[in-house]
Amino acid sequence: MIDMLAVPHAGGVEELTAAGVLRAIRERRLVEERAAADQLVLAAQWADLHPPESIHHAASFTVPGCEHEEPIAGEGTPLVAEFCVAELGSVLGVSTVSAKRLIGHALELRHRLPRLWAQVHAGRVPAWRAQAVAEVTIHATPSLTVQAAAYVDAQVAAVAGRIGPAQLDRLVAETIKRFDLAAPDPASDPEDGYLDDDPRHATLHDQHVHFAGTMRFEAELDLADALDLDRALAHGAATLAALGSPEPLDARRAAALGDLARTQTALDLHHQGTRTTTATRTDDGLPVAREVVLHAHLDATICDTTVFGPTGRLEEGQRLVLLDQVKDWCADSRTKVTIRPVIDLNAHLTAPGYAIPDRIREQVVLRDRTCVFPWCTRPARGCDIDHVTEFDHDAAADGRPQPGPTATQNLAALCRSHHRLKTHTAWRYATTAPGTFEWTSPHGHRYRRDPTGTTRIDEAETAAPPGIPHPRRP
Repeated sequence: MIDMLAVPHAGGVEELTAAGVLRAIRERRLVEERAAADQLVLAAQWADLHPPESIHHAASFTVPGCEHEEPIAGEGTPLVAEFCVAELGSVLGVSTVSAKRLIGHALELRHRLPRLWAQVHAGRVPAWRAQAVAEVTIHATPSLTVQAAAYVDAQVAAVAGRIGPAQLDRLVAETIKRFDLAAPDPASDPEDGYLDDDPRHATLHDQHVHFAGTMRFEAELDLADALDLDRALAHGAATLAALGSPEPLDARRAAALGDLARTQTALDLHHQGTRTTTATRTDDGLPVAREVVLHAHLDATICDTTVFGPTGRLEEGQRLVLLDQVKDWCADSRTKVTIRPVIDLNAHLTAPGYAIPDRIREQVVLRDRTCVFPWCTRPARGCDIDHVTEFDHDAAADGRPQPGPTATQNLAALCRSHHRLKTHTAWRYATTAPGTFEWTSPHGHRYRRDPTGTTRIDEAETAAPPGIPHPRRP
């Protein structure tokens, strides 16, 4: 049985009748939709305040890595200064990518879907539904012209935005055909289309992980390959059943597919000169199926615990995994297990020059896990390692102490986008503890980023400004 947490009753709610509860929750929903519509207005205004002309760089030259104009919506919408997006995202408590999407939706609706924009602010269409339409028209392939977007706007507005994803996809496809936007597609001819269009693929959908620790794998195979694979899976499932597996057929077929990956015997065609690579082969000469790299840490506080028991952290995707799953991965005879040297994430490692040695880089990657910019989740493994306080290349020659040493406490993982932001804008940050950073935005907003995530610092809660003007109907 799951124990219910004792929480105080909201003031007066327990006195409401059933009709009163329905009326109150409907009122809250209307307030929520009004606020979402206002956010779109404010996001568009933020874009208006940061046109490309606001970028203060000489037009006669460009600085590598400097700010540029950012197209974030369809044809006919204004460009936006690139670096303004991050501050809006930090104030909203979302990533820069999410803030960019919000601004894009606002501009797309205001400039290319004006009827839908007006319906949102008249309260006839929820903002989330209008944003779903904007997302499709922004990313339609091929791109929609201004006239084509206006056609979609007219059709959607006619039904007050009540259109589902499938209907919207059909409408966009009809629009592309009506406005003759698509390039000729030789593959559309069933007689000879296969000569130009190869549908084969094998795709791992790694963005969605089931709580049971599974992922979806989708493939389109050659007919003969598909039949051979089906027979191999049927044989593997039957073998597992004969060995006593109690799992259902589909689970045994899935396990058999994993077994195929670990025991494949295809020729290794990778050579170095005349020598065949053997570094990734087991004693029986077959290729290694998987490599599990385990990182051990001295600081037990880094470990994660859940109601399911001891857990580890999968670096790819920053997902929690049960230690029992890791044991299963390592137990297979064709798994290459690598134990990395124990790294104390609190140790202060230093190097004499500007270059960052591999051991220090690895420590920073494991400590930070992701880019340390507020609410950014890009994996640290693919990030730049930044000197928090800038390294002074002339300090040694001038006999001065180095203000920005290459040391653990002065290094942080920053994705390339936020590294450029820190270098070329007024965003600043400082290290307050190992793996903990305090950021200050150009407008003075402050944030703390530590291994648990991002929090705001000393932010005064203020009410939303009243009377945000509604846009006039076009």
